[in-house]
Amino acid sequence: MFQCHVCGFTQAYAEFTDEVFLIAGKRVLVEHIPVTRCARCGAITFSREITEQVRQLVHSQTQPVRRVPLEVFAFA
Repeated sequence: MFQCHVCGFTQAYAEFTDEVFLIAGKRVLVEHIPVTRCARCGAITFSREITEQVRQLVHSQTQPVRRVPLEVFAFA
């Protein structure tokens, strides 16, 4: 049963998200990752299986499907 790690709500839905990871000082975008999203606060959760698949993907020798420019903003 789902329980949100942020707000404790017990209802969620499945969707896909894109996430930027910092790997060895390099930013890597992984698209279309299956996640569970809390229906109340919107917090996302990756399953252990998906987390492992993403880890293997970004650390493999697989070539990216494309490259995109990344805009950077400094908050302070």
